[in-house]
Amino acid sequence: MILGRNKLSLLHLPTPLDHLSNISKDLGIDLYIKRDDMTHIGMGGNKLRKLEYLVNDAINRGSTMLVTEGGAQTNHGRLTAAVATKLGLKCAIVTSDDYPGEISSNLLLDGIMNCPIYFKPKDGIHSSNERFKLCGEEVIEKYESQGEKVYFIPLGGSNELGALGYYECSMELTKQAKDMAIEDALVVSTIGSMGTYMGLAVGLNNENSKLGLVGISIMPYPMDINIYAKDYLNRINEFYGISTNPEFNIITKYDKGAYNNLDEDVRNAIYYMAKKEAIILDPCYTGKAFAGLIDMVNNGDIKKGSKIIFLHTGGQPGINSLHHRKAMEKELLENIHII
Repeated sequence: MILGRNKLSLLHLPTPLDHLSNISKDLGIDLYIKRDDMTHIGMGGNKLRKLEYLVNDAINRGSTMLVTEGGAQTNHGRLTAAVATKLGLKCAIVTSDDYPGEISSNLLLDGIMNCPIYFKPKDGIHSSNERFKLCGEEVIEKYESQGEKVYFIPLGGSNELGALGYYECSMELTKQAKDMAIEDALVVSTIGSMGTYMGLAVGLNNENSKLGLVGISIMPYPMDINIYAKDYLNRINEFYGISTNPEFNIITKYDKGAYNNLDEDVRNAIYYMAKKEAIILDPCYTGKAFAGLIDMVNNGDIKKGSKIIFLHTGGQPGINSLHHRKAMEKELLENIHII
């Protein structure tokens, strides 16, 4: 129990904290990776830690169905569907994206797990946020009219309750780092909907951990990201009756101008990790953050010899989404030999 809240124990924890010896030698840092892609349900990923708390709340409220929102290839949606399947609940995903034209990547996995996806594409009238709202309301009304009791989970599971997943992870990681004599390492995390980063920030601060934390944003925010982070922190403090005040270290210069967009630097970072350590990153989150980490080492923002823990949040199915797959196919065709 953390901050007075229970969860469903669905995962095999702790996830591994591994040393990356090849890249450490190559970059001149002491690099470790926290394998939160190895959370095992529905092909794994960071959202499962949040869902342990969110779905426990849903069940306690007597809910029979989960509805959540995200991009067309949402990892969070896929993992919400996975947890729902595991627990015998229904699930639906809503999105304001256009249909990408094929059922691949997370969409394929959603379908395999019998989870419907509802698209509210661009109409020239409503903003993305408005379409999210309209789509969600329509889908919830549809299922509630059929007798379901719907529990709505916000984008990325990133609310006050969902943040507990990474509050708990901050404690797990602090113990692992201490056991490995790297208790003063710097943790590098992606920032999307911010629940992972915020849970870590609050947990590390409230539990007096020696670990540092930097977040690399993988998408532009419509407002100053630090203002958004402060508001999120205030909501958490109020919700749990605590008074944590972590210093935010948020890097925005590596977002590449859009969410889940094509970028050669990101693909090269994915190839580099795969060729050096046989670990697969994803093009939306971890590939983008790792590309940023490499640049920070090369430009001196991260000093040589630094102890770094890179948080792998999963998302590997994203390499099979249409636009990323096509770009990679062109670059990797040289590996195909017909003899």
